[in-house]
Amino acid sequence: MAAVAPSSPQPVQPAPPGPPLWLLAELTYQCPLHCVFCYNPTDYTRYQRELTTREWIDVLTQARALGAAQLGFSGGEPLLRDDLEELVAEAHRLGYYTNLLTSGIGLTEQRARALKDAGLDHVQLSFQDSTRELNDFLSHTRTFELKQRAAALIKAHDWPMVMNCVLHKHNLPHVDKIIEMALALGAEYLELANTQYYGWALQNRAQLLPTRAELEAAEAVVQRYREQIGQRCRLLYVVPDYFEDRPKACMNGWGKVFLSIAPDGTAMPCHNAGELPGLQLPNVREQPLASIWRDSQAFNAFRGYGWMKEPCSSCDEKEKDFGGCRCQAYLLAGDARAADPVCAKSPQHEQVLRIVRQGQSAPPAAPQPLVFRSNPPVRRPR
Repeated sequence: MAAVAPSSPQPVQPAPPGPPLWLLAELTYQCPLHCVFCYNPTDYTRYQRELTTREWIDVLTQARALGAAQLGFSGGEPLLRDDLEELVAEAHRLGYYTNLLTSGIGLTEQRARALKDAGLDHVQLSFQDSTRELNDFLSHTRTFELKQRAAALIKAHDWPMVMNCVLHKHNLPHVDKIIEMALALGAEYLELANTQYYGWALQNRAQLLPTRAELEAAEAVVQRYREQIGQRCRLLYVVPDYFEDRPKACMNGWGKVFLSIAPDGTAMPCHNAGELPGLQLPNVREQPLASIWRDSQAFNAFRGYGWMKEPCSSCDEKEKDFGGCRCQAYLLAGDARAADPVCAKSPQHEQVLRIVRQGQSAPPAAPQPLVFRSNPPVRRPR
């Protein structure tokens, strides 16, 4: 009997997605700060025709109908939108748990009271460092005292006090002082998030990337404080991907639970999806959100496992890490479908090791200057 040729494998279709549980509303990419590690796209002016108040309310309504439960108001600086209180009130009416992710610049007593009355549930306040000098240098502003006043307003209005500080070579040696500042300001949570290298942070990687010894020393300090302070303030310490040998489950999987809306209505499965070539990013001005979430090319591009190449496609950890970060794969390997190069199984892992080794060598005699985020004018529809 003649041998029967095996049939060609059929592409594996991803399972129908669940609801987008976490909605990030990036209200504006404008910001009073100029941080050297800003994750906003460096060409963010292409997103600058911002949604109107009515358009944002329509987005919130559609996302809530899809099942979104947690809502982050972000940017840029969301306090630059003078309709923030109206959007918070509508989100509260719709039943969201609302978060304001802010630098604190623009949070006055009047606005804090209005946001509290509107039903805002939670505020996350960012600092750049525990000292005025480095905080203001890294943001290229004079804002340290303003942030401290914002922290006092958050406590006065009885919001959960969550502080965030992005860590890197310049402030890792001060992690103990950053924790002490958070304790003095009454923070209940402190997120110590080591820099992930996208946007402006990627441009400044050589100046921001710490050594492994610096990371380990800081992590030991964090652990010592955890043992000392207990539940007084929960310390969250996020290691940068470059120093891991397995990737994180970026956004808990592409298009699984996270939905980001850029200021102009562009819908994305992650903050940096606009960097990936070939993605047909949909816009809420042109397409219903349910169709975007369930049917669009961009949101289905990396759902499931059928898109994966080796070594991910046969890896027994793919259901845990989903292949890692697609944007990082593109930035480091030049292929969004490749294994995240931070993974030790990736053929491009040596590139990450090389970057880390370069960061541990002696600094050049003429170091490259830091690139501060720029803020061109914005166009808002009337």
